Amino acid sequence: MSQAKKGLPGLSASIKDKLIQQALERKLRQAGQEQETRSMSGPAAQRSAIPEEYYRFELHPGYRQLRILNEGAARMGVRSPFFKLHEATASAATRIGGKPYINYASYNYLGMSGDPVVAQAAKDAIDRYGTSVSASRLVSGERPIHRELERALAEVYEVEDAVTFVSGHATNVSTIGYLFGPRDLVLHDELIHNSVLQGIQLSGARRLPFAHNDWAALDAILQDQRHQFERVLIVLEGIYSMDGDFPDLPRFVEIKRRHKAFLMVDEAHSLGVMGKRGYGIREHFGLAGKDVDIWMGTLSKTLAGCGGYIAGEAALVEHLKFLAPGFLYSVGMPPSVAAASLAALRRMQELPERVATLQARGRYFLELTQAAGIDTGGSAGFAVVPAITASSLRAARLSAALFERGINVQPILYPAVPEKSARLRFFVSCQHTEEDLRNTVAALRAAL
Repeated sequence: MSQAKKGLPGLSASIKDKLIQQALERKLRQAGQEQETRSMSGPAAQRSAIPEEYYRFELHPGYRQLRILNEGAARMGVRSPFFKLHEATASAATRIGGKPYINYASYNYLGMSGDPVVAQAAKDAIDRYGTSVSASRLVSGERPIHRELERALAEVYEVEDAVTFVSGHATNVSTIGYLFGPRDLVLHDELIHNSVLQGIQLSGARRLPFAHNDWAALDAILQDQRHQFERVLIVLEGIYSMDGDFPDLPRFVEIKRRHKAFLMVDEAHSLGVMGKRGYGIREHFGLAGKDVDIWMGTLSKTLAGCGGYIAGEAALVEHLKFLAPGFLYSVGMPPSVAAASLAALRRMQELPERVATLQARGRYFLELTQAAGIDTGGSAGFAVVPAITASSLRAARLSAALFERGINVQPILYPAVPEKSARLRFFVSCQHTEEDLRNTVAALRAAL
């Protein structure tokens, strides 16, 4: 007889077996409960404790902040000034909701978007090459119009070569992100564009800002830091798009040479705007193309297209063409866009009077606003003139008031700028008339 049965005297074998079975079932239940308790504190429990905002877009902190701002504006009776539908070409004038407006919200500085010659060039390129090159340029997306545009850009800068990208923002991100790394240093003006900051972050390089347009502050940083890094890049803008001012470029050229650093200038808003022929800040100061290592610009302002470019020495351009991810893994620029930008560049060269008119209109508008007691910051009157309100709410209300008076100008609000620097931002075109500008300043004074 087994030891188990010996320990249960006076019970039949069947009863003893049943009791043993029940005991085993109790042990199994207890083991299951213990396993469940352990699992409650393991991965499954952790999954059940994940906050909803980690997997629901409507609870994302950024979106919630946006909703708070929009709802607050609505309660104050301020309608959103963004995503207005323009129903025609937007230059000095536009149509929104079937009504005409004087327009200060487009970068069409020389009126090239809408120019019949530029439009025809785009149409001809579609007829010849189609609407897309349908591949990366490296493999089978290359077309003659790409090379023509790049040669023309290189000639403007008097450098060896140029390369175009399908996005202006991605031009800076990919170029800086690829060329520099964790052992390098990137120094930039404190008001530099977001695309530069994103490029630096991608690169992993050390980032140090310096005070706006302060070449002496840059020099001091380099005196202290240069020897700790391999490559050093300095990044400036030709015209700062929020403020309308520009750097003393010859000073920065001298500093970069002395400290053996690279200098990059973003000419998104200065090409077509500065210089007698519109050749940008280089022409304004009478510098040689090789004085700056990396010339960057966009095709979406003066050049009536979309995308960006890098111009400089052949080694730089060839390197980017074969290895920069933003070029290598992107489809080539649509032929119509390349053709439009090339035609716009040639039109700028054929019609220098447009550049002269733009510069005259910009100066005139700056003089009018300053005479009206409006804070224009450090604007030099080169096409970009801010009206600083020192309040996001005030800027939004002024934009709405001017819109009611037939004037379309965008407010720039926190966090795009500090709250104390909130503003209206006026982009002046060569197609604005002096009467347009006078009427606008009169309406702005009335709204204020």
